[in-house]
Amino acid sequence: MTAVTPFLWFDNSAEEAIRFYTRLIPNSEIVSLAHYADEMPGFAGKVMHAHFRLAGRDYYAFDAGPQFPFTEAVSLFVSCADQAEVDRYWDALTAEGGEEQPCAWLKDRWGLSWQIVPDRLVELIRDPDPERSHRAIQAMLGMKKIDIAALEAAAAGE
Repeated sequence: MTAVTPFLWFDNSAEEAIRFYTRLIPNSEIVSLAHYADEMPGFAGKVMHAHFRLAGRDYYAFDAGPQFPFTEAVSLFVSCADQAEVDRYWDALTAEGGEEQPCAWLKDRWGLSWQIVPDRLVELIRDPDPERSHRAIQAMLGMKKIDIAALEAAAAGE
């Protein structure tokens, strides 16, 4: 089967972002990193091609200028086991210029959108009791970073 792999276009900070992502996310690594030659005006030393893995999944990236910035139309979804994991990713990805967004979304300092979603949120919004599910969804809509305890209280009608 042909592989389908996300390819990220950075303005000029691909290497910094990739090094950050691979340190933050377990089971991640930089596979290869190639830079533009010094003879490339405006691109010398920037990333021409990078292959890296996040949580075992392949990605590619390069620096190619500001023509096509990231948008929320594409995001990276991180499934989190508990509140500590949500907090760890959220705090790291919003640091140094990242932006909190509604309902578990954020933009990191490079403008890439992420969804930091606790497994418990998914369970609560799929609850077979429609009233519990509705209350959990309503609580989520008022949050940026997800607070699992607050979601559970809302679902319980507290």
